[in-house]
Amino acid sequence: MKALFVPLGLLCVVSLGWLFNLAGAGAAPASMPVAPLIPFAAGGTWIDLTHEFAADTLYWPTAQRFQLEVESRAMTPKGYFYAANRYRASEHGGTHIDAPIHFAEKGKTVDQLPIDQLLGAAVVVDVSAQAAATADYQVSVADFEAWEKAHGQLPQGIIVLLRTGYAKRWPDPKTYLGTEMRGAEAVPQLHFPGLHPDAARWLVAQRSIKAIGLDTASIDYGQSSLFESHRILLEKNIPAFENVGDMSQLPATGLYIIALPMKIKEGSGGPLRIVAWMPGKR
Repeated sequence: MKALFVPLGLLCVVSLGWLFNLAGAGAAPASMPVAPLIPFAAGGTWIDLTHEFAADTLYWPTAQRFQLEVESRAMTPKGYFYAANRYRASEHGGTHIDAPIHFAEKGKTVDQLPIDQLLGAAVVVDVSAQAAATADYQVSVADFEAWEKAHGQLPQGIIVLLRTGYAKRWPDPKTYLGTEMRGAEAVPQLHFPGLHPDAARWLVAQRSIKAIGLDTASIDYGQSSLFESHRILLEKNIPAFENVGDMSQLPATGLYIIALPMKIKEGSGGPLRIVAWMPGKR
């Protein structure tokens, strides 16, 4: 039997279109629709924005780091190879999601987040120059206003990604987190950029975003002790993607993001596989 290779985007378009048509008509369609329900069929590039999970994956200094334990990686007595592992880690480390309940008592858990909040059109706000000059930089309302002056107002229901440039420092804890220390004593030594609480308030009051992410360890900057940006966003059920990978290839607009976390029942967060699609030649 020959394998049939179909571009992922085209497969998504055809499959979804066929399913919607089938649901409406009650029978298989005479011909499969080709309407671009998802834009990937037009061609483009996928960018993986996920750091791999390994022994050197960075976690919050007080969190349990990722551990992979081999259960089997050998030939069996019956003559076939079999590999299986077990892993353990805290929810919040590596490329991961902060579910609203992480800082909002009545916020949604990971498994309660609707899928359509985790995928969709996205924009990139690049503050890498500012972050390179100041480790404790906080993305401001002025940064968003400058972005809007160049690209237009943030669309309703957009996913916002903040690029500080820190992903290129991964996984060196000294340059990425500001310290190599671990434990509670390391927390006051953290230095990395984040989102200013005033900008978080502006986003929830003046704009309508459905998710936000950045390439540092926290949506609040490293020296935060009140985690105000977390509280402001998560109380509005806006999840945050943290430790996102290198965004240097991404344009400011025209992106489509898929950010699907491990579906942990009642989870406050979890490992995230986040990818970006951008139009253009492959």
